[in-house]
Order: sequence, then structure tokens, then C-alpha cells
Amino acid sequence: MAKKNIAVLGAGMMGTGIAQLFASKGHKVMLIYVYDDKLRAKPVETMRGNLQVLLEQGVIEEAQIEETIANVSFTESLEEAARFADVIFECIVENLTVKQDYFAKLDELCPPSTILASNTSAISITEIAEKSEHKERIIGTHYWNPAYLVPLVEVIRTEYVSKETEEAMFELLEGAGKKPVLVKKDVPGFLANRLQHALFREAISIVENDIADPASVDDAIKYGFGMRLGVMAPMEVMDNAGLDLTYSIHKYLFPNIENTQKPARLLEEKIERGCLGFKTNEGFQKWTDEEIAASRKNLTEGLIKVAKALDRL
Repeated sequence: MAKKNIAVLGAGMMGTGIAQLFASKGHKVMLIYVYDDKLRAKPVETMRGNLQVLLEQGVIEEAQIEETIANVSFTESLEEAARFADVIFECIVENLTVKQDYFAKLDELCPPSTILASNTSAISITEIAEKSEHKERIIGTHYWNPAYLVPLVEVIRTEYVSKETEEAMFELLEGAGKKPVLVKKDVPGFLANRLQHALFREAISIVENDIADPASVDDAIKYGFGMRLGVMAPMEVMDNAGLDLTYSIHKYLFPNIENTQKPARLLEEKIERGCLGFKTNEGFQKWTDEEIAASRKNLTEGLIKVAKALDRL
């Protein structure tokens, strides 16, 4: 397929990662600064750092660093981006009104053929499109961090989106080496966050009820079924084990696992005490600055190793 011109609204972590992804695949990319992005964000430095890690891990050649950076330009003008882009990915603050206003403005400025996509992880795509006229070209595309490493992109239908927009987005994402999955209903949490936070709820409950400590919970996943999930995930696991066995386990187990519809009290208590995680050096566990840096480094390098092993990079 012909390379599309890609614009990304917002130069934060996710916007920069998406820009890097498409630039590395040969697309011309324009990053649109919003708010204080121009002063605060350092997208070129961030991309160069990300690419350096990929070089050190043997994923790319040295020449690809400058080739990728050269494909990215910058603007503060929505008008300039509208003239440039075939597709615009929005990666700004998680505020419905702000997103609606930006989409309405872009909808007004862009030709009807331009696809407008939101990377929101929480807000209804249908609601984001409400103030726009050409709702059929607005779609959800929820990337996972780091956007240039994790293959998954959730493609979320709205009440208005056209089949043509959906198909064009799948073609674009697949051409960039991503694994798009279709979310047929625009529901809170879409698909993967519903799964992820169901696991988080049970993990917190296990700690809260003194069944195991936080490190043991993490180890049980990392050294147990978490290793399997990238190869055989829940629906296939259940078919493999047998639905009759799955039914028997659920009948016995479900009355004993967490089903609260509110955030855990333990989570509230941690927040009240100012224990917010890495940002305060303590969350469910205590973290030194060195441990935090090592954890983040391990995530990036670990994801690269897993992706290479599973041929997903």
C-alpha cells in the first residue's frame, strides 16, 4: 500500500511512540504540539533514545535511527496538519470536552477522506465524535505503551463509523506491523483494559486479604501463567482444557473471588498516605530510584526479547 501521511496530535509519551512507529516504517509524520508540548516534551530526544535501545538489542541498523528521525516534522498549526495528513491520531489529555473540541475543529479543517482516530484509553469514542459533522471517519485506536513495541492496537467502532474507515485503519496498522483487534461495541475499558483491570482487582484483593504479598502476586504471574499468555491466551486455554472442566472450576471458584464494583479500600488507603507508586518511591512496594530505573529498563528490554522470540517485532 502507498505510504500515508500521518499526523499525531500531542507530543507526549504515547504521541511520540506512535510517531516513531510510523516514521520507522517509512511514513512521513507530523507531530502537532499542544499546550506546553513545545517547551516540555522532547520527542526527538525520546525517539533517539528508544531507537538506540533497539539498535543495542540488534533490532535495527544504525542508519535507521537518522532515517526515522528525518521522517518526522513538527507544527503547532492544526491547519498545517490538516493539509498534510491522511490520518490523524489524537493523543492528548483524557478530558471529553477537550477531545470533542479538537475533533470538531479537525473535522472542520480536514478533507472528508482524512481519518481521525483517538488513542483514549477510557473515554467513549462515540461521545468524542458527538460535536463533529463527519462522524463516519472518526474511530478509536488504543495503542499500548510503548506504542512502538507492543503490537496490539484496539480498533473501536462507534455508532457512526463507516466500514470503509474501519477497513482502511486495519490496512494501515497491519502495514505498520501492528496487531489490530476489533472492538465491536464502544464500552468502558474497550477490550484489553477490561481484562487487565479484572486481573488487577483480584491481585489487590489477594494482598488486601493477606493471602500473599505484592511480590508473590507478581511472581505468580511472571513465572506462571503470564509466561503462557503470549502463546495461549484464555479462550484457547479453556478450549484446550475442556469447557466442562472450566465450568466446574468456575462453579467452585467464582463465589470466592473478588467481585466488588468499587476500587479497593487498600488502594484508597495507599493514595491517602501519598503512596502513589514509582512517582513517590512507594506504592504497594517500596522502590529506590535505582530500582525504578532498572524496572523501566527491564520492561523495554524484556519486551524486545519477548517480541523477538515470538516473531512480533
